[in-house]
Amino acid sequence: MSDQITVYEKPTCTKCREMDRFLRDSNVDFSKVNYYIEPLSEQKLRHLIKKMGIKPRELLRTSEPIYRDLQLGKKELSDDELISLMVKHPDLMQRPIVERGDRAVLGRPTENVRSLLD
Repeated sequence: MSDQITVYEKPTCTKCREMDRFLRDSNVDFSKVNYYIEPLSEQKLRHLIKKMGIKPRELLRTSEPIYRDLQLGKKELSDDELISLMVKHPDLMQRPIVERGDRAVLGRPTENVRSLLD
């Protein structure tokens, strides 16, 4: 397994800043990807979701205005449709996502990343 840790984030996000602090305080070498500047492809998002072992709907931020605007709580959408929407509207994704090798976790709460550090 690759030791490289990658954090997919939005730098202004409180939880993303907490993750940055946590990894630095833990003396962990990591890289960051601001997916607002370097958008995730559908294929990359599919891989991350698979590595996390979740369904695309579990990654949705239901409190975001775009979630309400698109009425996603009232629609039955396929996994492919949800992934496409998250790529088009990154605010729909929970963050940060932390990846290491063949595993990934949602960094909310920050402690979730401990399983990747062992």
